[in-house]
This record gives sequence, C-alpha cells and structure tokens, in this order.
Amino acid sequence: MSRIILVPGNGNDQVEISMWYPSVINALTAAKHPKTGHLLFPGGNVLRTFPDPYEAHEEIWIPFMEDTIGINEQDVVIGHSSGAAAIMRYIESRKVKGVVLVSAYHSDLGDPSEREAGYFNRAWNWNSMRANTEWITQFSSPDDHLVPIEEQREVASKILGIDYIELPERGHFIKNHHFPELVENVIRKMST
Repeated sequence: MSRIILVPGNGNDQVEISMWYPSVINALTAAKHPKTGHLLFPGGNVLRTFPDPYEAHEEIWIPFMEDTIGINEQDVVIGHSSGAAAIMRYIESRKVKGVVLVSAYHSDLGDPSEREAGYFNRAWNWNSMRANTEWITQFSSPDDHLVPIEEQREVASKILGIDYIELPERGHFIKNHHFPELVENVIRKMST
C-alpha cells in the first residue's frame, strides 16, 4: 500500500503546519487514479517533524526514515532542501516507488552546518539512486537564495531520466502555501 511521505528541510520544528507541506500532502492523500477511482496512496501519509529538526544529521534522519517511518518500495517520498539530500542518500541503498526533490543540492554549499550534517562527506552514487526508484522529479527555481541554480542543475544532470522542472520566482520554495505543479506531477506519475 503506497504512502506519500514528506522529508522536510531543516530548521523547521512545525512541519505539520509549514509552507506548502500540508496542502500538498492532503491533496495527494485524497487523490484518486483517474481511470480506476482508487486512492493513489491508500496507505495514507507521513507528515511530521523529524528529530534533530535544525541540524538534520544523516546519522539521525536516515535511521528515523528507515526504522520509525518504515519507508518501503511502494512509497513516494518528497524531500525539500536538506530533506532532498537525505532522500538522495536514502535511495542510494534502498528502494522506493517515486521521489520528488525540491531545491536539491549535492555539496555542503560552503556551510559548516551542512558539512557537519554528514550527507556531503563522500561521493554520490547517482546510478544506484536511479536504479532504486521507478521515477524521480526535481523542482528548482533560478532565484533560490539558499541553493544556487547551478547546484540544482548539477543534481539533475547526474540522475539519468530525471523529470527536471524549473519554476521561476519560487525562491527556496518556502513562501508558498500551495504547490500545484508538484501535486499534478505526482498524480500523473502515479496514474501511468
């Protein structure tokens, strides 16, 4: 039974009411397959604050995703910012159905706290990421003030077959309360 799971960006201890997170999760939880009428995510959703919400250490987040949330091969996972980095590390060695990356990056961006989080201390296994999921979509914005667009484009260039979408004037995707493009993309991917 597929679930929709959100892995938030760091710096957020109220994920359940922040930004576009609840509207996207609610819309996808209610979404039905256009032909069969069955729920796309009959297993429901996971929208919750992660432990270590301000630093997002890999040694805490990856076990939480695996052991507490129990992400599995039928789940679709949305990762925003540091949540995208966590998802990318997660799917290097574990299978999921689909992945959505929002404001994804592959380096520590010269930030000591990002370096300390642990995701950027080794090479990425891009081929394993692609092999461990049926589809990956990435949303980026040229005016992201935290993650340079070149960094986001580099992630897209490394993952073969990624569905890469640039949306103008979205910044770091933190000021919007809705994200219809993401909802439509996931519904389309799950309906094929």
